[in-house]
Amino acid sequence: MTTPIPTYSLQYFSAPPDNTADVFFLDAHTHTAGPPLNVPYRGNYYKIGICLRGTLELKANLETYTIEPNCLMLITPHVIKEWTQLSDDHDSLSVFFTKEFITSHNNVHTDHFHFLENINRHVLPLSNAEAANITASLRFLQQKFPTPHPYREQVIKNLINSLLYEVIAIYDQQHAAVQATQTRSQQLTFAFKNLVNTHSVVERSVKFYADQLCITPKHLTETVKETTGKTASEWIDQAVLLEAKALLQNQQLSVAQISDLLHFTDQSAFSRFFRKSLGFSPTAYKQAG
Repeated sequence: MTTPIPTYSLQYFSAPPDNTADVFFLDAHTHTAGPPLNVPYRGNYYKIGICLRGTLELKANLETYTIEPNCLMLITPHVIKEWTQLSDDHDSLSVFFTKEFITSHNNVHTDHFHFLENINRHVLPLSNAEAANITASLRFLQQKFPTPHPYREQVIKNLINSLLYEVIAIYDQQHAAVQATQTRSQQLTFAFKNLVNTHSVVERSVKFYADQLCITPKHLTETVKETTGKTASEWIDQAVLLEAKALLQNQQLSVAQISDLLHFTDQSAFSRFFRKSLGFSPTAYKQAG
């Protein structure tokens, strides 16, 4: 898949906002105005966070997650995000970092980066013990983050590495448990949606995804419809629409350029698709944003 440049860089969330940032810790004391997060967007960073209080709703690619206390959040650059609900009492701890930060000077273990690139569940409910361990690690990172130190960057990188080991263990355990309880239809649908997230900008035919899964288009359509209530074509269209909405947040891209990025035959075809899906034109959506 050809991935357009992310909409937001980590520097938008740091203070001062005009500084180039490759790592940032977010808590109740470091919130910045930043760009709007209630519309689809991408970023150039990874995020590991835990909800301490209140609730949030996150849309990540084609999935919707309800985030409550003791939920672990794992966000990666290729994911289109949209925070659709946020309670007034919400509080969380999160560390943000770029690929360059964790891979510089061979600091990150190769297994870590492979894990980060292949996350496909972005919110994990934790047990009380797991949540306490992750919170303690983030609290320690929170304490060290603003502390002046000649080796501050190395300290922060090592703490993130340590946190990643904890996260990988939890993720792998939960992933295995989910796979053990899923039906064949659920596993097939899950694999289909992952493929759609990766290829929908270029590949729009149900046959392409069926071929990737070594089944017939009819079987794929029936399975996805039975499992989700939507057809395979509807999921593909939804992924394309999500990508379009994210790109339309970028005011430096014209509607014609976005049409090209999404591999429509021309701007008119893109406008017809967008209007049919949302009831108004991509230009109107862009102006409203």
